[in-house]
Amino acid sequence: MYGAQPMKAIVYDHYGPPDVLRFEEIEKPVPTDDQLLIQVRASSVNPYDWHSIRGTPSFIRLFAGLRAPKSRHLGADVAGVVEAVGRNVTTFKPGDAVFGTAKGSFAEYVCAPAFVSRSQAGKHHLATGRNRTHRRNHRAARPA
Repeated sequence: MYGAQPMKAIVYDHYGPPDVLRFEEIEKPVPTDDQLLIQVRASSVNPYDWHSIRGTPSFIRLFAGLRAPKSRHLGADVAGVVEAVGRNVTTFKPGDAVFGTAKGSFAEYVCAPAFVSRSQAGKHHLATGRNRTHRRNHRAARPA
């Protein structure tokens, strides 16, 4: 979902080399009832992004779009600050530092599902293997 306010983002409309990426002004996303709006402070480039841009291996196009990408938005990993929360979100509040995975993180703002497991709440050991596995399996925002 997108609102009327503008923001800057890296987008692409067809597969190819990094030259297909463009820095554009698009509409700022609006969180749904169960999402957070995150002001992006950091995002990383990883193999997922490279494969998305190139559309390779070819089977990825079955899910991402055969001739052109279904989504113009890139980026998966995100760290930032919560700007707004959906109506049903009680775990986070504006101003909270968070990190996680959110499609479209190569932008000034991104929406992400609000999720923290009870076993991980309050435990922010980023260097432990257990926490990395938790982040990989749940793909949602967590307190930083």
